[in-house]
Amino acid sequence: MSDPRDLLRRYLEQRRELGETEFRLDGLDVDAALAMIANAKAAPAPAPPPLRRSGASDAAPPAGSGDWRAALSGAGLGPKAAGTPPSPDAPGDAVPDPVLPAPDVPPSSRAADPPASGVPPAGDRRFAFAAPEDAGRGLPDDGLLDGLVVGQAGGTALQGDVAAANAIEDIARLVAACAACGLGATKQRDVVGEGDPNADFVVVGEAPGEQEDLSGRPFVGASGQLLTKILAAINLPREQVYICNVIKHRPPGNRNPTPAEVAACSPFLLRQLELVKPKVILAVGTFAAQTLLRTKEPIGKLRGRVHRYFGVPLVVTYHPAALLRNPSWKRPTWDDVQLARRILDRASRA
Repeated sequence: MSDPRDLLRRYLEQRRELGETEFRLDGLDVDAALAMIANAKAAPAPAPPPLRRSGASDAAPPAGSGDWRAALSGAGLGPKAAGTPPSPDAPGDAVPDPVLPAPDVPPSSRAADPPASGVPPAGDRRFAFAAPEDAGRGLPDDGLLDGLVVGQAGGTALQGDVAAANAIEDIARLVAACAACGLGATKQRDVVGEGDPNADFVVVGEAPGEQEDLSGRPFVGASGQLLTKILAAINLPREQVYICNVIKHRPPGNRNPTPAEVAACSPFLLRQLELVKPKVILAVGTFAAQTLLRTKEPIGKLRGRVHRYFGVPLVVTYHPAALLRNPSWKRPTWDDVQLARRILDRASRA
């Protein structure tokens, strides 16, 4: 069994990479907790007892899960014992998710594969998304934070067949025939994009998962259900939005795409955006945001700012799959999509 301290350290490092420096464990911020772990004695901690969520049933938690409070206490890292209630100012409505992400999977990446049907279990609160009760106050109408700028409005560096594509269907044919990387050899289907080809609002994600690979559609299954609800919360029916990914074929095992794969697929995405001509782009997840904005800044620093991608306003938020693991991120996600909606409304009035 992995040392709970090592798992917790990796988890906290990932949260800090996302810019979540104010995430607190019973009053400990990320840096303080990491410092305590680094200075802890090397003796292995005992296996922690299972963690029960607030209002959860008596069903056993997933294998490998545990209570981080018990892990800290058993390793001599903190005074709190298992069962200590969450801090009153802790985000979310329940104890933080006990299942720690794998060290090589960023928190913004896709969640575990959904049920074979792609339909979430009835009553699963992770898939709920609604505007907060105080949403009516909105966001201020001024003081938008300028972000990164990539490319010039109307500019392009595309050449060859991709530059000559005059419709989304042309892009689809080029993607189907593409052999620039090895992903096409392992695909079930191409996942080019779907929705209104003349949409004012475009959502860009990372890459297809298993359900997307089988269906040929972006954002289906668990994260797709949640994305649909997120869009509905800002009065955007999914069929009025264009949805696509940076990568058009599924990386085996849902691994992160390689730089070579990104380089091969990026021209398709850029041409898609040129053809759709959106008024706003919503980049969901660290990978999509960093790829489009050509930066390594964590998502926590990219959120809340209005970037420009070849002249088009671009807003960054968490990937729906990250919200399934971290419901406390739904509130900042609401702020992000509300910002995107406000920019869309301004552009529509102009």
